[in-house]
Amino acid sequence: MISKTLQDALNQQINFELFSAYLYLSMSAHFEAQNLSGFAHWMHVQYQEETGHAMKFYKYVFDRSGVVTLKAIAQPATKFKTPADVFKQVLEHEQKVTSLINKLFEAAVKEKEYAAQSFLQWFINEQVEEEKNATDIINMLEMIGDSPVSLIMADRQLGARK
Repeated sequence: MISKTLQDALNQQINFELFSAYLYLSMSAHFEAQNLSGFAHWMHVQYQEETGHAMKFYKYVFDRSGVVTLKAIAQPATKFKTPADVFKQVLEHEQKVTSLINKLFEAAVKEKEYAAQSFLQWFINEQVEEEKNATDIINMLEMIGDSPVSLIMADRQLGARK
């Protein structure tokens, strides 16, 4: 059985993961409107990942005989600037997610919820990958600068994400 404190924190994380998905879907729509279908595809895959993360938390709460309480999802930004600016926002957002996951882990330690600690370890490792991916794309976009040809090549590369 899960503690009430951890259950509430996990419910908040479900909401934040769904917000993350919504944010990435908004970014995908932005890139579609900019005729950058590869960037849009990358963000759409990210949207699907975040939805999957929310569902992992959802299932875990039920697996531990807890109660899932869904709340309203905040509206994400809809206006964005350059691809580099968007990915800087992605990195900032993923750093926020990392801090929330770390707080969940700290709560699990405090509550002596060993199963939760084990469960959250996957997310800790996932956040390392998420931040690295965003950083790598930012670095690539900074190297590209204002080159339209390079931007098209980057678009194709990001469109190949599975």
